[in-house]
Formats: sequence, structure tokens, C-alpha cells
Amino acid sequence: MSSAPPSTPVSVVGLGADGWAGLTSAARSALTGAEVLIGGPRQLDLLPTAECAGERVAWPSPLRPAVPKLMAEHAGRRIAVLASGDPMFYGIGRALAQELGPDALRVHPHPSSVSYACARLGWPVEDTEVVTVVGRPVTRLAAALYEGRRVLVLSAGAASPGEIAALLRERGFGPSRMRVLEQLGSEREDTYEGRADGWDRAPGDPLNVVAVDCRRDPRTAVPRLGATPGLPDGAYEHDGQLTKRHVRAATLCALAPAPGELLWDIGGGSGSIGIEWMRTHPSCRAVAVERVPERAARITRNAAALGVPGLRVVTGAAPAALDGLPAPHAVFIGGGLTAPGLLDAAWAALAPGGRLVVNTVTLESEAVLAERYRRHGGDLVKLAVAHAVPVGGFTGWRQAMPVTQWSGPKPPPRPEDVGGATAGDTENAQNAENAATTENAKDQTT
Repeated sequence: MSSAPPSTPVSVVGLGADGWAGLTSAARSALTGAEVLIGGPRQLDLLPTAECAGERVAWPSPLRPAVPKLMAEHAGRRIAVLASGDPMFYGIGRALAQELGPDALRVHPHPSSVSYACARLGWPVEDTEVVTVVGRPVTRLAAALYEGRRVLVLSAGAASPGEIAALLRERGFGPSRMRVLEQLGSEREDTYEGRADGWDRAPGDPLNVVAVDCRRDPRTAVPRLGATPGLPDGAYEHDGQLTKRHVRAATLCALAPAPGELLWDIGGGSGSIGIEWMRTHPSCRAVAVERVPERAARITRNAAALGVPGLRVVTGAAPAALDGLPAPHAVFIGGGLTAPGLLDAAWAALAPGGRLVVNTVTLESEAVLAERYRRHGGDLVKLAVAHAVPVGGFTGWRQAMPVTQWSGPKPPPRPEDVGGATAGDTENAQNAENAATTENAKDQTT
């Protein structure tokens, strides 16, 4: 929170497309008694001027940075803020709660567009996936596409249905049924539908949500994606710098993502670890650090294609490129382990309980991991994968390069470590890292 809570609670009133007629008596009282009415132009126009005589203030753009300024300008006055539907569901209520604190608000919710849409469609709300593209890329929808899944997309405007249809076709879901529900709850409510692969409707009303019955085209060449880590290698654009799917699945298991957590993916390559970390939950975040600009651009493309366009890509060499990044809950190092100070910088960035996972395929870097295992414990494992391949008229095994993986949670500091590491620890670690720096090639996880 950056602002002091107001002495008079701020009323946050949800409005539907039915406007004033759809409000409860308590919500109407909050608006008629307000000295300042803040909202979007469309919302303000829904209020009758005779009953709502307060000063009307339209939100500027961008909205979020304006919140503390407007609250400060009207401090001490009775403020009512207007929201679409339920203010706490992808609405302004979240920003106000963060800025002023939840106790400073009196929220009057209205049924959300999701509640209206599910009521019209006969869809159970709890079984319906919701994706918003309001102020966000439409590629976010890609992460929610599974055969038989029902998805409601909160549109950014009249163009959204066409953009959604194009994405469905691109991702191999052309047969999906789309229904556009406009002006839900008002007298102008309307619904029209079609298949994504035949969508040719002109843009309609900007106030709409799109319901998608996901159907995958069995003829598509787009790889089928599951909900767990270990996506097919063919789902990624890459130049060989890719953590292969079986090792990737084991790596994500060791990283143990949880909702809301942030990952540093150092030596991003194709971005697969950060991307699959973010796919585990919509609130998971990741920063991919990649020193090669061409690969950094490829990570951005892969993230968009696989439904997590919010992945942040930092182009630069670690550890210098780590300066200023938000503190992570977990760190993965898949390349560049030989860079002096990288391992120590990653370990120092973690709070107690944070996880560090490192993969390598070279003996020099393996020596560094063996020393870390001696000092910090954790798990040191060797991952070996073999694939069946033709051998003449028979079948044999082709062994992939084995990967050594060290993983460990960062424990609270021990009393004996408070004064610094012992001379023996420092010397042993330095010897291992000196050996590693003789390796000129960047580690490649295969």
C-alpha cells in the first residue's frame, strides 16, 4: 500500500449493462450520497444526473498509475468508484484494495459477465475456465486450450472475437464452437455463434464475452499439449539449445512451482523451463535470462505460442544481468555455469526455502555441483534417457548425453556460518570453480 486509508470508506459499486435499474438499494444510496463519482465514461453515463449529483471524474489512461493520485486529490470527500460487474473480479477493486487496504472499501458487487454468461449457456461456473484479454495479449488463451474444455474469454472490444477465432485456428482448434454474448443483462442483449475455422462475422458490440467449446482438429500438425510439464520438444522453436522433454519434466519436478511464485531461468536457451513453470498456474511468473539476442527473441515467440506471453526476457550475461531483478522463489541454471560468481549470485538471491536447480553435461561443471552437494546437501542425480531407434532390421537404444542435476532448498543460516565460511570451504569451492572456468563452451542441457 502506498496511500493512507481515507477516513471515510470508499464505495466501490459494480454496474451491469442494465445500469441504474439493476442496482440494489444499498448501491444506489452509496452513489446518491457520493460527493465524487469516479469511473469510465460508459459507466458514468449510466447514472441518472438527478439522483447522482456528485462531481463526475473519468479515469485517465493508463488507469492503474492514476489510482493513488485521484484518491489523494479527493481525500476527505465521499468517493464512489464505478466498476463493471463484480469489482473484485478482474476489476478496479483489486487496485483499490492494494492501494488503500481492504478495510477502507465498501464493495457493492453486481453479477459478473461470467455469471451472466454461464447462466445463459447452462455452464457450471466452477467448471468453466476464464481467460481475460482486456489489456493483455490474446495469446494467453493458448494455455487454456484442451479438448472438451469450456472457456469464457473476457473480450477487450469488438475485434476480440475475430482475434480469438484466428488463434484457435492457428493452435489446431479450428472446429471449436464460438458463441459471442453481447450486452449481457441489458435490453440489447444478443448472442451469435459459429465455428472458429469458418468465422467471418464483422465486429459487433464492444461489450461482449466469448464462449469457446474447445474441439481439437485431429488432422492438425500442431503438437498436442498436456497440462503437466514435459511438453513435446516439437512444441518449441529452437536451435538445439533445448532442455529435452524427459529431463525438463524432472527439472520442473525439482523446481516445484507453486501459485504466485517467481522463477529465474538463467541461460534460457529456448525458454522451455520458464514457459512450463508459468503454465503450471496462471499466477506463476518467470524471468528468462539469455545472453544471445537471437535466442532471447526466440524465447519471446515460444512464450506467446504456448500461452504465457507474460514471461519476461532479459537479454544479457549472468550474473551481471541479474542485477535489479525481483527476488526469486526458485532459480534454474541451464547454461553458463562456468561464468565466475554465477552460482553464488543465484544462491544469494534466494530467501531461505527457495530452490536452486542446476543441470550440466560437462565434467568440469559436474565438479562444481559435487562441491555444492558437499557443502549444502540437497539432491545430486544423474539423468539418463535412451530412445528406441532402428538398427538395421531390428531396434536398439540410442543414449542421450546424461545430465547431472543438483537441486536443493536454501536452509536458514547456521550459527557457525554467520561469521563467514571456513577457510577450507572457501578453498575447496574456489578450486572447483577455477577448474570449471577452463571450459570455454557454454553448458548445453540435452
